[in-house]
Amino acid sequence: MALLVVIRHWVVEPWLDRFRRLAPPGLRVLDAREPYDPAEIEYAAVWRPDPGTLAALPNLRAIFNLGAGVDALMADTTLPNVPIVRIVDPDLTRRMTEWVVMMVLMHHRRAGAFRDQQARAEWRGLRQPAARAVRVGIMGMGVLGQDAAEVLVRLGFDVAGWSRTPRAAAGVTMFSGADGLEVFLGRTDILVVLLPATPETRGILNHALFAGLARDNHMGGPVLVNAGRGALQVEDDILAALDDGTLAAAALDVFEVEPLPQSSRLWRHPKVTITPHCAADSDADALGERILAGIAALARGEAIDPAHVVDRQRGY
Repeated sequence: MALLVVIRHWVVEPWLDRFRRLAPPGLRVLDAREPYDPAEIEYAAVWRPDPGTLAALPNLRAIFNLGAGVDALMADTTLPNVPIVRIVDPDLTRRMTEWVVMMVLMHHRRAGAFRDQQARAEWRGLRQPAARAVRVGIMGMGVLGQDAAEVLVRLGFDVAGWSRTPRAAAGVTMFSGADGLEVFLGRTDILVVLLPATPETRGILNHALFAGLARDNHMGGPVLVNAGRGALQVEDDILAALDDGTLAAAALDVFEVEPLPQSSRLWRHPKVTITPHCAADSDADALGERILAGIAALARGEAIDPAHVVDRQRGY
């Protein structure tokens, strides 16, 4: 029984070391960069593998994606018909919520403006209404969106959520589908995006959508906060919206191309906050243990929790 580790765009060695240290007896951990017998592989732990790599494994039983997003993996039309298991981890969820709340508070409490005043040695108060007067809209009300919403509600924000299909969340005004999107945007001051990347959501964060956001707030206009997927956003439209005042600010953790090219104007735009796709960075050992626990369950003849298995029709 063998686990093949197939990773692009990340450093491979820490994951190999982690799996080899944590793996139970009888499970071999193999590096896809070295020669291996495809027939020996029953499980694969992957991040953005080259298309066709997994199709060449005749005895593959499950694919474990090492990140929360599976859009790059799902783009491989040759994927074998085995369960694709995505990361669902309480630590990942908590860290994403921390990042979202940090960005919401940073813009609500005018942190950037105070930083600029400090540079000028200027002592001047700025308008900061109570949280209940600030309308936060969350696009994507899955596990991550619901957890972030719960904390923001507890802090007193007026929180709404939008999802593809109807959902309910305590203390959150919910909207769904194309019919609900316009009303949802029109009552949103800070737009938090935690959507998966699917054919329906690619490029959804464009100038037309930004123009539908509420404009009557203390921050000078609406704020975009995206920690979903880079494929959701049209970066030229974000820059145009910042330049023409359609957006007052943006906080971005994900990008169309990663790492974000040094030539991108996003790096230097005064209204943009950038983090390097680290919003939900988690304890890697804990993630490795969860993957190995899933392999052990399959080896015992048990099924993977359906909540952790990607729905191929939906794409997440």
